[in-house]
Amino acid sequence: MNVIIVGGGNVGYYLAEKLSENHYVVLIEKEQKLSEKIASKINCLVINGDGCDPEVLKNAGIKKADCLAAVTGSDEDNLVICQIAKEIFNVKRVVARVNNPKNEKTFYQLGVDVAVSGTSLIAKIIEEEVNWEDFITLFTFKKGRLSILRIDLPENAPIINKKLNEIQLPEDSVIVAVIRGDELFIPRIDFVFKKEDEIIAITKVENEASLINALIGEVEEK
Repeated sequence: MNVIIVGGGNVGYYLAEKLSENHYVVLIEKEQKLSEKIASKINCLVINGDGCDPEVLKNAGIKKADCLAAVTGSDEDNLVICQIAKEIFNVKRVVARVNNPKNEKTFYQLGVDVAVSGTSLIAKIIEEEVNWEDFITLFTFKKGRLSILRIDLPENAPIINKKLNEIQLPEDSVIVAVIRGDELFIPRIDFVFKKEDEIIAITKVENEASLINALIGEVEEK
């Protein structure tokens, strides 16, 4: 998988370090000294340039990118970068870091696939969604403080073969439906989860990471 990360701060550094273990990663950072520092520590291509510039993105290989993650400290820059990736280069998956939660709705309205603040969750979304392996989809529909998620269970998910009443969900989280093949289930307390079940759940926005942890396994914070 080809991933472009824009922003070499703590979030970008962590993502590049994690994802470069199994994927081809290009990191773009506009501060030269920081670019050089990252290049000396991580096994990925680091480009010194402004990710808001389409030419810089083109030089980074965006035409072949499976995913772009805009994780700078500026919501405005992240939004511009994602829009360029989507509208000019047709990148199929764009993920953005949201520094101010009040801007999250705007990101979704303007076409960003996933807007999220948790660093480890960003990495999880990039790997799982773009590979289409055990992927997580956060629906763009958000209303108030509620979030609707669709989560595909991998074979090693901790809830496999467990009943609904045996699972400890975060507060104010509800599993509303499970899709298994061509069948749709409204799970009751004795419903048993199986590999590759598609779970539809509702939770508060701030509980998204906790819900994902409960269903597919711990997402470690760094």
